[in-house]
Amino acid sequence: MAENTEGDLNSNLLHAPYHTGDPQLDTAIGQWLRWDKNPKTKEQIENLLRNGMNKELRDRLCCRMTFGTAGLRSAMGAGFCYINDLTVIQSTQGMYKYLERCFSDFKQRGFVVGYDTRGQVTSSCSSQRLAKLTAAVLLAKDVPVYLFSRYVPTPFVPYAVQKLKAVAGVMITASHNRKEDNGYKVYWETGAQITSPHDKEILKCIEECVEPWNGSWNDNLVDTSPLKRDPLQDICRRYMEDLKKICFYRELNLKTTLKFVHTSFHGVGHDYVQLAFKVFGFKPPIPVPEQKDPDPDFSTVKCPNPEEGESVLELSLRLAEKENARIVLATDPDADRLAAAELQENGSWKVFTGNELAALFGWWMFDCWKKNKSRNADVKNVYMLATTVSSKILKAIALKEGFHFEETLPGFKWIGSRIIDLLENGKEVLFAFEESIGFLCGTSVLDKDGVSAAVVVAEMASYLETMNITLKQQLVKVYEKYGYHISKTSYFLCYEPPTIKSIFERLRNFDSPKEYPKFCGTFAILHVRDITTGYDSSQPNKKSVLPVSKNSQMITFTFQNGCVATLRTSGTEPKIKYYAEMCASPDQSDTALLEEELKKLIDALIENFLQPSKNGLIWRSV
Repeated sequence: MAENTEGDLNSNLLHAPYHTGDPQLDTAIGQWLRWDKNPKTKEQIENLLRNGMNKELRDRLCCRMTFGTAGLRSAMGAGFCYINDLTVIQSTQGMYKYLERCFSDFKQRGFVVGYDTRGQVTSSCSSQRLAKLTAAVLLAKDVPVYLFSRYVPTPFVPYAVQKLKAVAGVMITASHNRKEDNGYKVYWETGAQITSPHDKEILKCIEECVEPWNGSWNDNLVDTSPLKRDPLQDICRRYMEDLKKICFYRELNLKTTLKFVHTSFHGVGHDYVQLAFKVFGFKPPIPVPEQKDPDPDFSTVKCPNPEEGESVLELSLRLAEKENARIVLATDPDADRLAAAELQENGSWKVFTGNELAALFGWWMFDCWKKNKSRNADVKNVYMLATTVSSKILKAIALKEGFHFEETLPGFKWIGSRIIDLLENGKEVLFAFEESIGFLCGTSVLDKDGVSAAVVVAEMASYLETMNITLKQQLVKVYEKYGYHISKTSYFLCYEPPTIKSIFERLRNFDSPKEYPKFCGTFAILHVRDITTGYDSSQPNKKSVLPVSKNSQMITFTFQNGCVATLRTSGTEPKIKYYAEMCASPDQSDTALLEEELKKLIDALIENFLQPSKNGLIWRSV
């Protein structure tokens, strides 16, 4: 009997108006419990309410996710600031409202939805389920939806948006983030990630449509609506066909004795990399059995990010040794990034950094262009791009070879939108990259693509093998010809936004108000560029050529000794990152000396500009 009374009490508690003493929170609780139809996330909020966990409720319900790098990314779970059924429905309603405003032919052209293999049992939240709900919201409004019938690499979504002439697309993924996270990544009709002002306008529309519409929860529409189409086979076939444009040595690939190991990090990459190898004429790469199939728990790695190097590549390196394979290729869980490692003569492994791989890609893509160009092709029409925190090696190659190099702000959304401008003006873009192992060979996709990058590395390695040259040896040749580019990237954690702000404000008012530093320790500074304020001392009008980005902190220092260093905040994590690169001329070949100089400069940068002990910064734990 007592049990029943308690049940009734709980039931009354959850259905009465909420009196937490915070009207904003009471409203938010009421909204959540009315709108959420996912039993598990609804129960999470009910449990917090039952246990009087008001602070936790406030954290979860009184703030909303904001659009970061081209979309939303957060932990999965209950609350308006998390990724879950309800927030994905709200986001898609906002998308619908905005797209309806932007495109009169929205209901003719449709929308693309893809997803990876993430999931969380405790909130019954999987990428596939969130993709179905995204589709349901639009189908209920009579929008044709191209929903992939199984998981795909992230690049397939922007590729499909372009090929199917859809108005936009969404990929449900958190890429290489920890297993708790998921995300909602948005592409515009061009096939590039959205940039400002679309992100802010979509966010406004989301806030105007927070109550689920009739039909928004009806995921049965995915099985019953005649407006739902599955683009999987068509897009896969066309993507693989387009890959042939960047395959230059198929005959060599057919004959190569090189063996490759590929790990897909428990994500989507396995099947698609296998297909890509077939297109290029290779035997299939050897998969890492424990990591080949999707696993939302990423059970064999501490973090599913191949950028972390040898520690997370352990299984693939051991397998390669056993199988006598010299090259290891690793795609991250949504297969838009690529890491590569090569076995050296002495039995150790060389794991290439993003900047080193880019030096090889830049050399390779230009070499292949030169050998295959038509008679009237003009090198002045050729472009390569990199984000501003990435290596300047492409700039050095461009200066010597006569093509154009351009920098963009960090993030592939900027690269994508710049490539569109260039293509519209009749230019040819061979390659683009960001240092965090994001590469784009050719322009079939307008986002980073680990599938195509993997097979291009394989072709490069098998071509070099015919001349008895390793990837590492070729990298040295590139540096000897164009100048050594030695870089180091790392970060500090800082959980106090005011501290981060004061660090950067101090640099803007260093010795006196509105004066940037002229020295860092003993190192003389030649130029300063501040993307946050739009200042650039190297320009005649002192204005930065790159767009101003007021919402993030970013200052670049060019030193007299050829070093370039950037300090910036992360868009998605509580980090201050530093990127430092020694850009030497080809006649400076003493690498030990260059490395020593770079190390001293980084020490000075940390000590003088970041002041970790004074500011309570936490060193990145390797």
